[in-house]
Amino acid sequence: VQLQASGGGTVRSGESLVLSCEWTGFNLNGYAIGWFRRALGHEREGIACVSSGDKRAFYGDSVKGRFTISRDDAAKTVYLRVSTLKSEDTAGYYCAAVPGRCTLVADAYTYWGQGTLVTVSS
Repeated sequence: VQLQASGGGTVRSGESLVLSCEWTGFNLNGYAIGWFRRALGHEREGIACVSSGDKRAFYGDSVKGRFTISRDDAAKTVYLRVSTLKSEDTAGYYCAAVPGRCTLVADAYTYWGQGTLVTVSS
């Protein structure tokens, strides 16, 4: 399976974007899909995850209330709406798949996609 993130760009503080993570290959039923980001000089951070089946969403504290993750298995796509963007949200954003339950621990993930860059200017 291959995952591809898209939708990044340069926006101003307070604006929004919708990032997409599309996968090809076998079906990811039974896999949770997570979003991670890495800012320059910082470690990778798990920010959101959506489970398979009941599509429950989980968020990291730094984005809770501002980011929304959703999943459309028919379209093989997970979306991340990033709202009320701040300069500290500037980072490369990556999606990944993990079998079973959601987690924000990157090492648990099996499949990773190429990232998409979000730049927030003040």
